Amino acid sequence: MTPPWLTVKQGTAPLLVSIPHTGIDLAGLESRLVSRWLGRRDCDWWIDNLYDFAGSLGATVVHTAISRTVIDVNRDPSGASLYPGQATTGLCPTETFDGDPLYGEGEEPGPSEIDERRQKFFVPYHAALQAEIDRLRGMHDKIVLYDCHSIRSVLPRLFEGTLPVFNLGTNDGKSADPALQEKVAAILAETGETWVVNGRFKGGWITRHFGQPLQGVHALQMELSNRGYMREPDEKGTPENWPVPYDATYAAPIRATLKTILETAIGWATR
Repeated sequence: MTPPWLTVKQGTAPLLVSIPHTGIDLAGLESRLVSRWLGRRDCDWWIDNLYDFAGSLGATVVHTAISRTVIDVNRDPSGASLYPGQATTGLCPTETFDGDPLYGEGEEPGPSEIDERRQKFFVPYHAALQAEIDRLRGMHDKIVLYDCHSIRSVLPRLFEGTLPVFNLGTNDGKSADPALQEKVAAILAETGETWVVNGRFKGGWITRHFGQPLQGVHALQMELSNRGYMREPDEKGTPENWPVPYDATYAAPIRATLKTILETAIGWATR
């Protein structure tokens, strides 16, 4: 039985869209956090709105309403860092991307609580992805798993300077066929926006774990800079100006590019 925080919308196209970081449900942790706002600040704001056309293309969409503050379903479930030697946040983060503490003193989760959250929230999300991969592979010789993300454009703790608008990750080419990567990169090159392939963001656990080209599963992660579709404020933002409301008109250009990418992925998989 699917838990209420997990949404699976099934399609028949060879495309599975994962939306793991738009959740704002803090699962009862509010009293232990420094603030609700801080607990939600690193959400991938409005990504579900930005990709709400995916179902009309025949894609299958898997989405969790649980905040990444509770558990990050795009991290290694063992807790190992996906980017050794670089600043990042963990499976059950205790600080924000900026390094601000999320919990009040002594309120951080211990090992048993982390394991409980893993079983309650991480495992069902990944089981849903695997079930949909299996279903779609039963219909198609190959499928594309597209993992949707966004992040603030400037985060000195995580990367230098300003992040490109489009950040495509394929785990250094291991999670997807090079031909698919090249097709998506060609679309990005035509936008006139800044872009990179396998730069600071190479793909998280979802991309690395499920991307198995030899098994017919080709995984892409798209990390968007917030400024590509939002009027992103300077600095870290405040409860008064972050997040800014979703503006469909402002987001229209990048949305058109994303639709082209998903259509291209489907076309490539059905050749």
